[in-house]
Amino acid sequence: MTKLYEPNSGILTVPYEPNERTILLENPPRFTWMPAAESDDRYVLQLSSSPGFEAERTDVYEPVPYNYFTPDRPLAPGTYYWRYALLIGEETADGCAAGIGAEPNAGAGRRTEWSRIRSFEVPAGLPETPPPGRGTRYPAAGGGHPRLWLQAGSLPPFRDAVRKDASAYGWGEFMEKSVLPWTKRPLIPEPAPYPDNKRVAHLWRRMYIDCQECLYAVRHLSVAGIVLEDRERIGQAKRWLLHVASWNTEGATSRDYNDEAAFRTAGALAWGYDWLYGELDEEERAAVRRSLFRRTEQVAYHVIERSKIHQVPYDSHAVRSLSSVLVPCCMALLGEEPKAEEWLDYAIEYFACLYSPWGGADGGWAEGPMYWTTGMAFVTEAMNLLRSYTGIDLYRRPFFRRTGDFPLYVFPPDVRRASFADQSTLGDPPSLKTGFNVRQFAGVTGDGRYQWYYEQVKRLNLDADSKFYNYGWWDFRFDEMTYLHDYPPVEPVAPAGIEAVKWFKDVGWVAMHRGMDDPQEHIMLLTKSSRYGSISHSHGDQNAFLLHAFGEPLAIESGYYVAFGSTMHLQWRRQTRSKNVILIDGQGQYAGLDKVLNMAASGTVLEVRDTGDCSFVRSDATAAYKQLVPDLKSYVREIYFVGQSYFVIVDHVDLEQPASIDWLFHTLHPMTIKGQSFRVNGEKAELAGRFVYCSSGELELSQHNAFTDVDPAEIEGLPLHWHLTASTRKASSHRIAALLVPMKKGDAKYVSFFMDDQDHGVHLYFTEDGRTQRIEIAKSY
Repeated sequence: MTKLYEPNSGILTVPYEPNERTILLENPPRFTWMPAAESDDRYVLQLSSSPGFEAERTDVYEPVPYNYFTPDRPLAPGTYYWRYALLIGEETADGCAAGIGAEPNAGAGRRTEWSRIRSFEVPAGLPETPPPGRGTRYPAAGGGHPRLWLQAGSLPPFRDAVRKDASAYGWGEFMEKSVLPWTKRPLIPEPAPYPDNKRVAHLWRRMYIDCQECLYAVRHLSVAGIVLEDRERIGQAKRWLLHVASWNTEGATSRDYNDEAAFRTAGALAWGYDWLYGELDEEERAAVRRSLFRRTEQVAYHVIERSKIHQVPYDSHAVRSLSSVLVPCCMALLGEEPKAEEWLDYAIEYFACLYSPWGGADGGWAEGPMYWTTGMAFVTEAMNLLRSYTGIDLYRRPFFRRTGDFPLYVFPPDVRRASFADQSTLGDPPSLKTGFNVRQFAGVTGDGRYQWYYEQVKRLNLDADSKFYNYGWWDFRFDEMTYLHDYPPVEPVAPAGIEAVKWFKDVGWVAMHRGMDDPQEHIMLLTKSSRYGSISHSHGDQNAFLLHAFGEPLAIESGYYVAFGSTMHLQWRRQTRSKNVILIDGQGQYAGLDKVLNMAASGTVLEVRDTGDCSFVRSDATAAYKQLVPDLKSYVREIYFVGQSYFVIVDHVDLEQPASIDWLFHTLHPMTIKGQSFRVNGEKAELAGRFVYCSSGELELSQHNAFTDVDPAEIEGLPLHWHLTASTRKASSHRIAALLVPMKKGDAKYVSFFMDDQDHGVHLYFTEDGRTQRIEIAKSY
């Protein structure tokens, strides 16, 4: 018998779960383990209520095609044991069999030795979220077309409704703004390669927008033509579809050349093939099917064989392509191409088990709210398509029940420049699509706060279609129509009583709020210290903070979204020097392009609490600096939100060798600096800042407005930002306390303080309106 190689988990790979330390949040548990071979993995998994795996108490699942698995039934509360082995030989006839009470050593062909046994507890009362197993997923799905969104049973009632009332489900606006323009547009030429095949940012964007427009033309004309039984619209839709199908599948719109263009082209073919299926002759159908299959195959190969997101899940585009490509394309091809069912199974099982690699049960998203927006836009569309066609409801999973909280708390409707990570909307309020996504979760959960969020965002986005990050990605009339058909209305509820401090433990983001329901009174501070470090679209910003108050950003995410890979992106936005955090002898956190080092440059939120009078967060970013500052022993930051009025930020830095600290702060406006104080004079709000304690003596304050090492051509004509540096003397131990007081423009707010060094420590006492808070700055050692 071959011995099983059981590799150690790394920081980039899926973990061995569940185990003795796992706290389950849903039932059944989700099983993951490190792959035991380079390729062609197939496994047998045993799950037992007996540590000896007696046959009558053991379930055997085989062959499991990948290193992740979710049983198709919940487990009774109790203690369980599991192990796996690698299968070597032929598959069983049905491809994936599960036997209760089967022989413990049963298997499809030979197997390796068993892995080590892991145990876990299943508590009572968990949400039950089993997906249907292979072989039982698609019998309810009809073999006819259309399948995407509406089917044979739902199409006639929808047709009758819009014929009787053109305003039903937003149909009239969809026809006017999303269908009729494509009846007059000439066909868009197939996108050409880049000059010398070297990627150019504006040509890359133009290419994918051209493909998005083709998706609009095909999908909207097809839906309109079939719903209205309009021969002219159907003819126009066929013309666009056959044009796109004629494009070179290995050319400029292939997955490996421009994946964003490829995703949109595949989507256009899927919707056209599905909705126009009965209108195409055999030759036309074959031509479209060939192109659709090849483009789906390109994406599936990258996702499953090359990127292997079931082993190393941190490929943002590959994970998104499950939703934008594999689900709609495989649904359209189901029953005609055997591989389509295999790929669709992979996507469904990934959503049911590993999704999302960017967050957990709290609903957070490590890549930030804009990548939450793109991720949720496509995954909710995919889940809606699956639910309507197969009855599979993935919304029951805890992540999807809670993830609407993430934009609500970290990207409220009234804020600008107040959220972390790459962000194409940087400087703008939350995008309308973010609002649409949050409303989707209002429909799923009935939470009126999510409906409120959507209505506020919609009110602020009057010219949404003019933004490239909207027009090149989604059509709001189509989204509106499908949502109004699929979900009941939800009454808005203002978030007047929300948590004062919200901790997304899964991603290490913490938001402090006062008065979110009133933009003129709203104060928000956001901080993070995340296990995801600077991987993917995250930055070197562990322990950083952002502050938005009274309708204006005060402590900002500095810089602009020029393009991924631009000098602004690589040399400024990703780097610690653009954040409201510290440098140590001029060095920041690792934010290069090595994924292992990105993930290692992590942070941890140690403690969050709220006493009513004071909200508090304490975070450790030591690991984030270790690559560039190996002498660092510890860096901990504490943030106090006192009386929901002002903030105290305390930094604790300990080193093996003396070093200086640069305390950084970024804002939109030039600051007034005087002694140990600085002041931001905004248009609606002001911020008074003061360094009230520094263990190495007074700091040296300065400011500048340069984007260091950024190509000037990238920011030509854009307003500059202002950057404060407060520098210490060299020391091996630093304690720095800063007082930040936001206020409305023209208001005067005074916070007094005094200091003592009793009880073997240094303490500050802050007094405002007769209230006094005691904050420990440093202990004596």
